[in-house]
Amino acid sequence: MMRILHILNHTRRLNGHVHAAVDLACEQVNQGHQVYIASEGGDFDALLKANGVKTLQIDQQRKVPSLLRALFSLNRSLKQYDIDVVHAHMMTSAVIAFPVCKLRRIPLVTTVHNEFEKSATLMGLGTRVIAVSDVVGASMRRRGVPQSKLKVVLNGTIGTSRSKGRSEEPKALRSPSILFVGGLHPRKGLPDLFDAFETVHRSYPTANLYIVGDGPFREEYQARAAALESASAITFVGSTTDPYPYMLGADIFVLPSHADPAPLVLSEAREAGCAVIGSAVDGIPQLLENGEAGLLVPPHDPAALAKMLGFLLEAPDRISDWRLKSQFHIERLTIERVARETFDVYCSAMPRAKVLALAS
Repeated sequence: MMRILHILNHTRRLNGHVHAAVDLACEQVNQGHQVYIASEGGDFDALLKANGVKTLQIDQQRKVPSLLRALFSLNRSLKQYDIDVVHAHMMTSAVIAFPVCKLRRIPLVTTVHNEFEKSATLMGLGTRVIAVSDVVGASMRRRGVPQSKLKVVLNGTIGTSRSKGRSEEPKALRSPSILFVGGLHPRKGLPDLFDAFETVHRSYPTANLYIVGDGPFREEYQARAAALESASAITFVGSTTDPYPYMLGADIFVLPSHADPAPLVLSEAREAGCAVIGSAVDGIPQLLENGEAGLLVPPHDPAALAKMLGFLLEAPDRISDWRLKSQFHIERLTIERVARETFDVYCSAMPRAKVLALAS
């Protein structure tokens, strides 16, 4: 049994790194560990507590007084709960944890969730650095993180505590249905999807596009969609705590991202059995088994995306075929595997004597 403390800015929904940390913490409890999450709190605190994860309040605002209080609070918690390993999930958390872990001689493990941010280099402060895909690992090596520190643990969501109790009833969507789930901001490439759908809709006027999610560019994207000839076939659903029924009801799931280290939503879309199209960028090809579990298109290329959508829409049997292909090696995307591989990373960051003592 290991005593693990995760530190992240908050536990609010609609942030992929938060979902990943919450999923991991709950599964680690299932695997017999004592787990804590230190953050300023959020929507997932009730779920964490229900699954045996103890939540600790640490404000991590980027102001000197707040950061100093966070340092002292973290130090106190590490001592009080006799923590064996600290796992930081964001830059501020890593910077706070680094000096405290050095002082207490506790290994610090960091996970690089948002490699596209310049500040991701600071995640190299960890004793071990987890990359959420092979591409992220290669990027961190180029940034100067030694290979000996780096370990790749691919994201996965199947079997998470978040998924327990979710609705398994598919949403009734107008078929053929094309679905996007994610944040409404430029990195996700939604304008490319709008342009591709406009092209496809001329040939397949019964096709429908559903946008599930929210974000700072929602009004801009709604205005852009409203100006299209296909506007009446585009539905903005908004944010939802459970997008899975939309995935169950969709024919085609599209993720046209420009940058996406290892999006959890692809694991969920594949679990739901969607025919998947994704950009050939960052960790997306790896999550789609390099094209065997989903179709890949170049990023920033609406014409290529339109062609791929047309390829599926012109023959319903192809959609059925790619639904089946979405299940290829789906067992690799379980949270059980993520937690097991993460535990191995923790052990690699500790002296062998410590690992043996914990195992006894």
